[in-house]
Amino acid sequence: MTRPVAASLAAALIAAAGIALVIAAPQRPAARAVAVIGPAAAEESGAPIYYQDPDGKPSYSLVPRKTPDGRDYHAVRAGADVSFDDEQTTTPRPATTAGGSGERRIKYYRNPMGLPDTSPTPKKDSMGMDYIPVYEGDDSDDGSVKLSPGKIQRTGVKSEPAAMRVIRTVVRAPGTIALDERRISVVAMRAESFILKVADVTTGSHVVKGQPLMEVYSPSVSSAAAEYLTTITSKTTSGDVQYGRGSRQRLMNLDVPDAAISAIEKSRTVPTSIGWTSPRDGIVLERNAIEGMRVEPGGVMFRIADHSTVWALIDVAERDLGMIAKGQPVTVRARSFPGREFTGKVQVIYPEINKETRTARVRIELQNPDLILLHDMYVDADIDTGSGEAVLAVPESAVMDTGSRQAVFVDKGQGRLEPREVKLGHRGGGFVEIRRGLAEGDAVVVSANFLIDAESNLKAALKGFGEGAQQ
Repeated sequence: MTRPVAASLAAALIAAAGIALVIAAPQRPAARAVAVIGPAAAEESGAPIYYQDPDGKPSYSLVPRKTPDGRDYHAVRAGADVSFDDEQTTTPRPATTAGGSGERRIKYYRNPMGLPDTSPTPKKDSMGMDYIPVYEGDDSDDGSVKLSPGKIQRTGVKSEPAAMRVIRTVVRAPGTIALDERRISVVAMRAESFILKVADVTTGSHVVKGQPLMEVYSPSVSSAAAEYLTTITSKTTSGDVQYGRGSRQRLMNLDVPDAAISAIEKSRTVPTSIGWTSPRDGIVLERNAIEGMRVEPGGVMFRIADHSTVWALIDVAERDLGMIAKGQPVTVRARSFPGREFTGKVQVIYPEINKETRTARVRIELQNPDLILLHDMYVDADIDTGSGEAVLAVPESAVMDTGSRQAVFVDKGQGRLEPREVKLGHRGGGFVEIRRGLAEGDAVVVSANFLIDAESNLKAALKGFGEGAQQ
């Protein structure tokens, strides 16, 4: 409630009370009239000018009053009657001269409804509203916006200084589990062979290094074994290591397991069949060996993969690729095991973009001691792209982004807000890096930015119309 409205209401009540006293005087001479203090007298004496509901509801009274539940209304004195519409006064203040005592000079008056209409003298619009005075300094040429304390309180303008912060940006992307290419082995025959017997090993079985897989007869292997045995048992060559080295190398070239070669050296006999064993610990991915089958050179009998270490192939969106670097920590979660996390680092960024999905593939190496991560399993990855170094940052709400340019409002104090263009960097945790345009400690507006932007655009338009009118 503004003072002019309160004064009008007080005058009306005084007039009504006077009429009531005149009418009631002949009937009740001893009746007491309620004394109502005018606004001017109340301001001088410090007496209440009106009373307000104790709960802050829009209910007022010029005399003491109680709520329906018996509580007293709060007394509002002249000093506490704050008007947030201090710019729109009912009586226009006269323009002061430059030689006035500390008062600012009014440059012109603008339309109270925000229309592009100004006047060098006090004026009223078509609805009888007074034009609002614009003082020197309120429309500075630096593009700053000057807001009154009431407008700042109403719009909820808040400021926060730009400070050095560590920005952590997490890139989240889906992916799949793949086998480590370096941990896959195949059991293949390098000469014509016949499968005599296959061990109780099937696809999906877990085997260990040296575990028997099958027994094979190969004429080439038997010939090489006989040659090697003759060399190491001959009286003339047995004492010379060089003679037996070539024959042994021939067996190794045929991929005969070391255990089978050692058995030949101990038994001093040529075996009819050679036992083939697993070259590593792992899971049998493929079994092609069948008892009695004939195998041509190069035929793959088993394919075995070690699952103790696997790869996570993550598909990162093209827009996030610039933040990804080798060595960044990654947390991987398998959709099949909620709550379980696997940690690793970015090992490889593949040099290609999938043209259908516009994603780039990133490889993370993961330890899988429980062997629960399986080939082609779906996973989700969180890649921590933060550098760990503190950078100048402000809250994201402080930045107004038009797409082609980004700006913030710098709080210069006393209600003056200066728009300033900035260059942004990384984002994360509700903050954005400022690479150019601000210094540490500069206070920026973090709320009601768009309302201030609208105010600045309005004032810029009014200023342009005002300058055109003065010319």
